[in-house]
Amino acid sequence: MASTSSRMLRLLSLLQSHRYWPGVELAERLEVSVRTLRRDVDRLRELGYPVRADRGVGGGYQLAAGASLPPLVLDDDEAVALAVGLVAGTAGSLTGIAEASVRALAKVVQVMPKTLRRRVEALRSATAVPDWPDGPPSADPAALVLLAQACRSDERVVFEYRVADGVVSQRRVEPKQLVSAGRRWYLLGYDLTRDAWRIFRLDRLDRPAGTGVRFRQREVPGGDPTAYVRSRLDRADSVRPVVAVVRADAEDVRRRLGRWVRVSEQDPGTCRLELDAAGLEWGAFVLGVCGAPIVAVEPPELAELLGDWAARFFRLGVGETAKG
Repeated sequence: MASTSSRMLRLLSLLQSHRYWPGVELAERLEVSVRTLRRDVDRLRELGYPVRADRGVGGGYQLAAGASLPPLVLDDDEAVALAVGLVAGTAGSLTGIAEASVRALAKVVQVMPKTLRRRVEALRSATAVPDWPDGPPSADPAALVLLAQACRSDERVVFEYRVADGVVSQRRVEPKQLVSAGRRWYLLGYDLTRDAWRIFRLDRLDRPAGTGVRFRQREVPGGDPTAYVRSRLDRADSVRPVVAVVRADAEDVRRRLGRWVRVSEQDPGTCRLELDAAGLEWGAFVLGVCGAPIVAVEPPELAELLGDWAARFFRLGVGETAKG
């Protein structure tokens, strides 16, 4: 059996990583008796950690919010600064920082007194964090915290969800994990209405709320929630087929563009280009690098984009000429 000190640290870590633990299951994880577990919980309370207990058959333990912060070697001002910094970290672009910030924020908020929570919210609402130009909309930190806690506590949630065509529906979901990808936040969960795993963009999710109903976590296909989300997003990326006819020798175009495109000769001095572009901007870039007059292009949206680019470049050229 581990020493009392190391066992209590392990107990504290388990209580912080999971919202609610049945007593028998928690004792099994620590490899102690239920009686020893009760003594260790009492010791944590003596140190100031607000551990709540549900008595009786099937009872358990959870780390609750208390009248003051447990001894984290932080004063109130430092705790508020930490929480606000973690909120800012949820919008970070460094790999792993955003998800780690949400996990840490969920732990801090869980044990933070209401007075400090109000200070955090007041400071956060008065602090502007600029978005990247043309970047995706940021997720609501309050929603991130709520959903992160629901994932940890195995609690079903409800929310309104708006799909790409604007249709809004009510969802009942068993949340599994929050994943940050491509500067967007996604919730992986089992949609009880659709009876299937679903990935939800948080910027399309409104009014999330816990239901108080607990559930047993299902196994994610493949076993890795983050890998599952990223693989599904990779398949859903917008790959657009682009077709263009340009006035150039086919061999010259092949030499210039290489493996990016499939080139076939149509008439002497005219060839057809085909490529699968990861976005219309990439298709426009390839046609620009081609360096040949464009006779025709599909889809029509690409022609509009090229027209917009041409107008902006023309204005730049005219401006430079006027300066000269």
